Amino acid sequence: QVQLVESGGGLVQAGGSLRLSCAASGNIFSPNTMGWYRQAPGKRRELVATITSGGSTNYVDSVKGRATISRDNAKNTVYLQMNSLKPEDTAVYYCNYYYIRYFWGQGTQVTVSS
Repeated sequence: QVQLVESGGGLVQAGGSLRLSCAASGNIFSPNTMGWYRQAPGKRRELVATITSGGSTNYVDSVKGRATISRDNAKNTVYLQMNSLKPEDTAVYYCNYYYIRYFWGQGTQVTVSS
């Protein structure tokens, strides 16, 4: 089992920034992929960004240029820096770990006010 604990969500004004963190613990194997997904009210959960153990990244088009995903493999921690936040970024953000199967964090609320 893998446990994921997210932090860093909150309320921010449009144009502001947030940094989300997610620490993984338990049976961590490499190589793996970690990432962030989000789910807004009434919408499907969508991928925001992923990063492999080797540092390869992938972003959804709507956050390209505004988000940076990074990780510290020694700490089994993944980060998501989001800048120029928009009201449409409001969602619950979930951390994700993938090795053979997916594991999910409990989610952290991000609310962007206009």
